Amino acid sequence: MIRGKGKPATHDQYLAAVPENQRAALEKLRQAIRSAVPKAEECLSYQLPAFRLGGKVLVLYGAAAKHCSFFPGSGTAVKAHAGDLAGFSTSKGTIRFDPARPLPAALVRKIVKYRIAENAAQQPPAASGR
Repeated sequence: MIRGKGKPATHDQYLAAVPENQRAALEKLRQAIRSAVPKAEECLSYQLPAFRLGGKVLVLYGAAAKHCSFFPGSGTAVKAHAGDLAGFSTSKGTIRFDPARPLPAALVRKIVKYRIAENAAQQPPAASGR
């Protein structure tokens, strides 16, 4: 849970305001996301750290009172990876994990790549210049 005053303006400010154990887990998550999509822009969405690619939010993450969350930005992403997420608490668009047991980086990268493909499939075809 975020402590302190004011709304964070960056990922670093958000992370500085969470307890140390959650900060460490969320930093690992952030690095796994960054390694999967190095061209993504860090931003905030819904007052949570997010990554945007091609003008669209891709994934978000955050801290709650007793857990951390990874928000793949789509209910289909959670459903498509249900087998890999066994042992983690999930809902339609949220994956919750204990900071002492962070999501595996390989799984995070897999979900991020799924979201990149999902967003690309939703893009309208480019207009031909004829």
